[in-house]
Amino acid sequence: MSEENTSPEEEKSFEEEFELKKTIFIFGISSFVGSSLAEFLKKDFRVVGTYNENPIQIDGVLTFKLDIKNRDRIQLAMYTFKPDYTIYCIGVTSLAECAENEKLADALNTTGVFSVASFTERYRSQLIYLSTSYVFSGEKVTFLEDDTPLANTIYGKSKGSAEFFIQKTCLSYLIFRCCNLYGRGNSTKGGNYFEMIQRELYRGEPIQPDHNVKHGWLDVIYLAMIIKLSIERDVANRLFQVSTSDVMSYYEFAKKYSKVFNDSSDLIRKGSWNFPQITSSIIQSDISEGLEYQMDVENLESHFNIKMPTIEESLELTKFRLGGSDSKKLSINSSNEITFI
Repeated sequence: MSEENTSPEEEKSFEEEFELKKTIFIFGISSFVGSSLAEFLKKDFRVVGTYNENPIQIDGVLTFKLDIKNRDRIQLAMYTFKPDYTIYCIGVTSLAECAENEKLADALNTTGVFSVASFTERYRSQLIYLSTSYVFSGEKVTFLEDDTPLANTIYGKSKGSAEFFIQKTCLSYLIFRCCNLYGRGNSTKGGNYFEMIQRELYRGEPIQPDHNVKHGWLDVIYLAMIIKLSIERDVANRLFQVSTSDVMSYYEFAKKYSKVFNDSSDLIRKGSWNFPQITSSIIQSDISEGLEYQMDVENLESHFNIKMPTIEESLELTKFRLGGSDSKKLSINSSNEITFI
């Protein structure tokens, strides 16, 4: 009985191909965004990632435990892997949790970035930082990339501080200021808002999402593809705003989800969630009149020759990715344009 074995030439070819791949280090790989980026980027890069309290395993990806507050461990990890690119996905993203524990928000959203940035500089790794539209005040205007961040939440304030530090101190960086990202994550704990909608509607449980605060809502796969394009084009020292072309409240997004996924909307009712807002003489946004975090994406679209989708188009892509539609999918064509086909 014969047995097929990999020839020495094939093994050598695989090893050479692996060695030629650039390395991406993801701090916070167990997060929804971190794990989603790892799943997408592992096809073209060697991906290494850290977790803290939530162990995670991703096929083809090395993951290990690391506390972002331990600078010595950060240095050892960066020295060991010497990544070409470092993506910072650690942080407290809950507005309420940031307001209740400002020290923790500062430690993870800001101070942790300072520590990582010092070692990306030392080991010549480009730092990729994921920020948020919450660095703005939520006034009913379209915020430009050059607008001065004036956050009205502790969360936005902590992310804005990290943005400022990176731009002033790092020699090679990319900042992606993102709207709300959604999709299916790998974590068994928590879950993003999209997963909550699916879970509660499947159970037949009513949901009462907020209708006062509006954001863009983008499938995380778009961010992954934009990061890949940025690496392939050697883009550096830029800040890009990443968002859908429109905004919706949590309530409107849930209703749009039910339309695209052919799910009943009878269980979705308007609500008003507590918004932990910072008040000051500078920030004049009024939650009673509604807040909107609409970001201009013209710079992103012109730089990468892409067209950002509407929320409905993003949800249609999500439906296809999850196996519920055969109508549309996303691709990068020969000109590096992101298009529907």
